Amino acid sequence: MRSDRRVKRAMLVLLIVGCGSAPLTYEYAKEPDPRNKELVLGVGDVVGINVWENPQLSTEATIRPDGTITMPLVGDLKAAGETPTALKAHIKERLTDFVKVQGTEITVAVRQWRSYRFTVSGEVGKSGVMTSDQYVTVSEALAMAGGLSRYAKRGDIKLMRHDPKTNQVRQIPLDYDELASGRR
Repeated sequence: MRSDRRVKRAMLVLLIVGCGSAPLTYEYAKEPDPRNKELVLGVGDVVGINVWENPQLSTEATIRPDGTITMPLVGDLKAAGETPTALKAHIKERLTDFVKVQGTEITVAVRQWRSYRFTVSGEVGKSGVMTSDQYVTVSEALAMAGGLSRYAKRGDIKLMRHDPKTNQVRQIPLDYDELASGRR
């Protein structure tokens, strides 16, 4: 009889251990993939502007904290929040006041991408603001932060994503084991 209790107790423990957390129900597919869109410039990014056959107008500029760059002859231009293609159009428009730009090719190249920042906080090795010169996955961001601590709730990670259109912050639930395995 005693051995029957031990077997039942052992089976109960195995069932509880084997049950993991409830599967997350979130429509991950509806989240935008920034790799499929043109880069949006931000503060700290360095852009190279080339005005074909006008080297005196070509320049390299760092986007200042107020979101602007300065270009010869044109002066200050808003660059933060713009794509390189949109910035190119603004430059061309502003240059028409000073030089003949019809047929002139203007190139805007991102030389350094410094505006990509994200914060990792909670039960990780080293929380704080992180940067990268390329988009990173949640798993990569956690690795950059020194990994999860032993107290972290692996199945209860939240990705906070700011939506610039609505100015709202969405909480996206994540499970570390799903991320690490590549299933998510």
